[in-house]
Amino acid sequence: MDKYKNGQNIAAANERNIRTDFKESMTYGDYLHLDKLLSAQDGVSGHHDESLFIIIHQVSELWMKLILHELSAAIRHIEADDLQPAFKQLARVSRIQSQIIQGWDVLSTLTPAEYLEFRDDLGNASGFQSYQYRMIEFALGYKTKHVLSIYEKDPVLHEQLTEAFHAPGLYDAAIQKLARSGFKIDDSVLTRDVSTVYEPNDSVREAWKEIYRNVDEHWELYQLAEKLVDIEDWLQQWRFRHMKTVERIIGFKQGTGGSSGVNYLKKVLDQYFFPELWQIRTDV
Repeated sequence: MDKYKNGQNIAAANERNIRTDFKESMTYGDYLHLDKLLSAQDGVSGHHDESLFIIIHQVSELWMKLILHELSAAIRHIEADDLQPAFKQLARVSRIQSQIIQGWDVLSTLTPAEYLEFRDDLGNASGFQSYQYRMIEFALGYKTKHVLSIYEKDPVLHEQLTEAFHAPGLYDAAIQKLARSGFKIDDSVLTRDVSTVYEPNDSVREAWKEIYRNVDEHWELYQLAEKLVDIEDWLQQWRFRHMKTVERIIGFKQGTGGSSGVNYLKKVLDQYFFPELWQIRTDV
């Protein structure tokens, strides 16, 4: 008993310095702007399950903001031939992707009957319109110009997306790095219009093949390749969980944004961002 009391006394003494007066100081809530963050879940239906729907999508958008932050930094480091920081940033992107994927597990607790209670109140608002997701696609090299028209309502946002659309993506930076490292890459690839969807190229495929066959000689480029594969792998898993969650909740109904819903989501599963890195799995 004495030991117990002594332990309590020591614990109490250790906690005497805990700050409780914040009249003139910043609190945890102030720093995170929790007043704004936690009041941003205003639904349109009043239905109990709409809070789940809103929060899952808001959390995903916050994670996507961090993905874009890390991808932008990684591209800059690759362009500067400074690969080690890029590896850390790309690894962080993969971890973030795993968190977003788990969000679908929570959303899948929403049943078709529950979603129907407020789906019509969403109007034409749809995850298809997520501009941060489009910017992630742009950063990974998948660029379709027609989607820019979705954002013409907001000139500032439209300009931001247009700039991202015309900027080199992660794979563009990686291929340029291959060329700077002495690999023979076709000029048509190195000077291509980066606002178009990347098409597989034999010279790029041969370069990656050489790297995978001589890992010790090209260790950093091999690491870069595997980081890219990780990101695409996780993204495809995210897309698959998205598709299955939508199918589970609304079946094959048309999406609120006008897309074909599940059929559209199945189609994008066939898209590749870094095609040669998947092709060489068969080659080596």
